Amino acid sequence: MAHTQVVIIGAGPSGLLLARLLAMAGVRTVVLERHSRAYVEARIRAGVLEPGTVALLNEAGAGARLQAEGLPHSGFQLAFEEQTHRIDLLALTGQQVTVYGQTEVQKDLGALHLAAGGIIHYEVEAITLRDLAGRQAGVEYLHNGVRERLDCDFVAGCDGAHGVSHQAIPAQAVQRFERVYPVGWLGVLANVPPVSHELVYANHHRGFALCSMRSQTRSRYYIQCAVGDRVDQWSDEQFWNELQCRLPAAMASALITGPSIEKSIAPLRSQVTEPMRYGRLFLVGDAAHIVPPTGAKGLNLAVSDVRFLWEALTGFYQHHDERLLNEYSSRALLRVWQATRFSWWFTALMHRFTDDPAEHRLQVAELLNLAHSRAASQAVAENYIGATF
Repeated sequence: MAHTQVVIIGAGPSGLLLARLLAMAGVRTVVLERHSRAYVEARIRAGVLEPGTVALLNEAGAGARLQAEGLPHSGFQLAFEEQTHRIDLLALTGQQVTVYGQTEVQKDLGALHLAAGGIIHYEVEAITLRDLAGRQAGVEYLHNGVRERLDCDFVAGCDGAHGVSHQAIPAQAVQRFERVYPVGWLGVLANVPPVSHELVYANHHRGFALCSMRSQTRSRYYIQCAVGDRVDQWSDEQFWNELQCRLPAAMASALITGPSIEKSIAPLRSQVTEPMRYGRLFLVGDAAHIVPPTGAKGLNLAVSDVRFLWEALTGFYQHHDERLLNEYSSRALLRVWQATRFSWWFTALMHRFTDDPAEHRLQVAELLNLAHSRAASQAVAENYIGATF
């Protein structure tokens, strides 16, 4: 029976970043991932990184390619009623975000951790968490056809909303808060130049649209769709036509279209689990909280969780101090709820949930308030940049 200090469930960006930071502090870890390396490195996910996320990736030594290839964005556009309003992040906060795909963050962290001798087991099956409330936890799993068990001091659950970590907590030990939105996002990735050098969030009576990018030659576009829609219901031509309808005319006429290289539909929901700790298990990222992607908070929240847990575990192993371990959940949840509130507000502002004309008039009034009030725009900018962590 093998032993390590921390078992990390999930080899996504949060799991790999935590493993890298702990390795730098001399803490032994084993990372277990149910999918193949190729699968996790091909997943299309978020691409807007807060300054705090960029700083922590740099601190982990994973920022070289990010600095060379990431696209600094000092603002973004809100489009509505054939007009646009720019939220000037740099002028309003003194900071900016960086566009760099989560897929690339994943590749950078995986290569870095393996090159440093880190242990990642891919294609692990039947993971079971044992003795989480005891003096030492155990993780059982099947790897290469062999049943294994790892004893450990702590387990970090970085395996998302569908993983085993949050399911291992007794229902009576946690409270889950959830809001399901009645729409989805149909996303298309295409090798075409972006329609704007900054992100564009569009409010339209036909529904929300978002113009984003992964590079100067690869764009990521989204439109609001019915929650029950299937990808095969949407041809590329239908998608591009609908996107053009939802953008201001001048922007729509400049849109360059092309064949999609990836197309998917994501439902929108919010969920928060409290507390984010059960005995020797600590939940990180999507295992503990889900936010709609409107506010670009998912990956950034996971990274802030990683910082709090890294500090807590380092304090325990280097100074025998359990204070930050005991405060992990409360520290993380302060930021989680603020980001959940902003994502809820921004989602409600930009989407059409009903055909009620009063709803749309109120949205336009709020957007005009942002356009004419520096204080209102500054509040949006501060939330978009994210609280310090």
